[in-house]
Amino acid sequence: MDGVLVVDKPHGLTSHDVVAVARRCLNESRIGHTGTLDPLATGVLPLACGRATRLVRFLSASEKHYDATIRFGLTTDSYDVTGTEVSRSDTVPTREAVECALESLRGSHLQMPPAFSAKKVAGQRAYAMARRAEPVALQPVPVRLMTTNLLEFTGASARVALSCSAGFYVRSFAHAIGEQVGTGACLEALRRTRSGTFDLSHAVTLDDLRRDPMGAASRAVPLERLLLDLPSARLTDEGRSRVSHGQDVDSAHVWPEDSACLETHAAEWVRLLDSGGRLIALGTPSRSPHALHPTVVLF
Repeated sequence: MDGVLVVDKPHGLTSHDVVAVARRCLNESRIGHTGTLDPLATGVLPLACGRATRLVRFLSASEKHYDATIRFGLTTDSYDVTGTEVSRSDTVPTREAVECALESLRGSHLQMPPAFSAKKVAGQRAYAMARRAEPVALQPVPVRLMTTNLLEFTGASARVALSCSAGFYVRSFAHAIGEQVGTGACLEALRRTRSGTFDLSHAVTLDDLRRDPMGAASRAVPLERLLLDLPSARLTDEGRSRVSHGQDVDSAHVWPEDSACLETHAAEWVRLLDSGGRLIALGTPSRSPHALHPTVVLF
């Protein structure tokens, strides 16, 4: 099986747990997720299967969309309700204060990851060090929050729809909102509704996967429908042969209408297709002028 299977991750499981279930059900060892979801979170978890695992770095760099519930008056060491309580307050923020905090965090900024995160510090996972009560020296990372929409507000909590860059921690976002409104806050619930081009309409449940593995697999997004935002070049049979041997291709090896992709620095990455339109490689500009090098080969 080669492609991306989108799973609607249930509450309480790690992303690794979901991968393990998929490997057993599909009898496929080459499966990896394209972006971790905490056990608290549910929703879109794309699984790269078979040859698509070579594309994980491209798929994981995409924009994410979430539906988040923020609880006010409580802070924890993990920045979500599963953590150990750090502080509690009976103060309730106003809707205006919450909307102002949301507005202030939109755009590009530096965000401090939670101590309980998968970030590595001196070769160790931060969460492992935090569980041992060891100091975790993390550095803020550049992130971007594109949109926020306050869907519901009760005073005790707020439900927010947001879109953000890869690497954005919604738990840190919830903590920052709590600091700004002066009550403290943590993440109470989280559902990922989209990851790049994959949304809940593509998703299967783990029950679907366990009950009918082949039926679930039939809903996977095939290789030729991945990374469609990149330019494409269709290869001749000779071009396909050259790519299979890791050799550069130039205008003699692509269809004439796709030759613009060969212009120097025309694109950082180009999808290389065979004559049937199947994705067989990703190319990058070669050192030779007007040529592409097959940097990621999928067959």
